[in-house]
Amino acid sequence: MDHATELSDSTRVAEQYATTANLLTRRGVWGPGPEGVSPVDVLRTLVVAGQHARIIEIGCGAGQFARSVLDEAPHTDYVATDLSPAMVEASRSLGLTAHLASADALPFADATFDGAVAAWMLYHVPDLDRTLAEVRRVLCDGGTLYVATNGSEHLGDLLREAGGEPLVTQFTAEVAADVLGRHFSTVSRRDIETRATFADHASAQAYLASFAPHLADALPPFEGPRTYSGRTAVLTAR
Repeated sequence: MDHATELSDSTRVAEQYATTANLLTRRGVWGPGPEGVSPVDVLRTLVVAGQHARIIEIGCGAGQFARSVLDEAPHTDYVATDLSPAMVEASRSLGLTAHLASADALPFADATFDGAVAAWMLYHVPDLDRTLAEVRRVLCDGGTLYVATNGSEHLGDLLREAGGEPLVTQFTAEVAADVLGRHFSTVSRRDIETRATFADHASAQAYLASFAPHLADALPPFEGPRTYSGRTAVLTAR
């Protein structure tokens, strides 16, 4: 099984997110690209501007994004969900309403929410169409789904240096709009280039080890800091 396939294998995903450590290691290296903006900021701005009464986030991770939205829009009824008990616990520790739930079997009635967020997680689900149908079910008519995902060349240079290949997942930025279009009438997309900066070889190895230990071991030594390009898309579907 190659790593791109592993990203949607339920057993491997459960192992990957059994604790928050791997996720937090990856989050820490990213910064804005040439535009001077980060996809997280773009996504947050869109969600807050939507002025939603009730939002569900699927695959909420450690809860930082949900917390940042509530800091700007404190009257929003924001419900965070994740399949990992560790992520749900971390989210609750930030004062969030968080539930243990599978993205394709949400424990909510039809048309419960007017907004939904799926940030860097749809490449993990075993069945994309089933998951999107479930999100569509809990959204009311006219509701909006906000999505972030990576492009097929995301960190491609670093992965090649370590003897790997770029991760072409089931939900790359290049195909995301078409996939969302099977369930939503209108889809918009913004591509954003970002930068991952590693202080030294050890920090780059730590990043790779968080999802592919064999690549961490194979990364040739280098001196000083290095910066690599990342490619992300933020999409809005209605």
